[in-house]
Amino acid sequence: MGSDSEAEKSQRKEKERKKMLALAPIAKPLAGKKLCKKTLKLVRKAAEHKCLKRGVKEVVKSIRRGHKGLCVIAGNISPIDVITHVPILCEEADIPYIYVPSKEDLATAGATKRPTCCVLVLTKPTKGELDPAEQEKMKAEYSQIVADLSELTSSLF
Repeated sequence: MGSDSEAEKSQRKEKERKKMLALAPIAKPLAGKKLCKKTLKLVRKAAEHKCLKRGVKEVVKSIRRGHKGLCVIAGNISPIDVITHVPILCEEADIPYIYVPSKEDLATAGATKRPTCCVLVLTKPTKGELDPAEQEKMKAEYSQIVADLSELTSSLF
């Protein structure tokens, strides 16, 4: 019984190690375990409330149109040329962005089966209105993650 949990732990550690090896060299600021979990939770909630743009094309279009939010980019994209312009667009539009280790995890959080390069968590839904209580909860989570992200980037640069 104890050996099963040990085998599972070693298998999980091996999977994490493989994720880290597949990371692109430009994946900075990379979310740690705790921040990654919070970020993916926010992406999941945003997907439920239709406050999410998925994929490079949609994200770039939204940024150019002036929508604000948090850009979450997968760090294990190959070829990397697909997403190299997204952080630059985000910086120009003053939109915070963060890298997460896996595109598969990002897709699962975003309620799609297909691996996703990047998503944009919008501060308010594109169509309709959210319940005020739900919007406050999401706004609080969003601002918490942005604060953690700014702390991470200040230590990086």
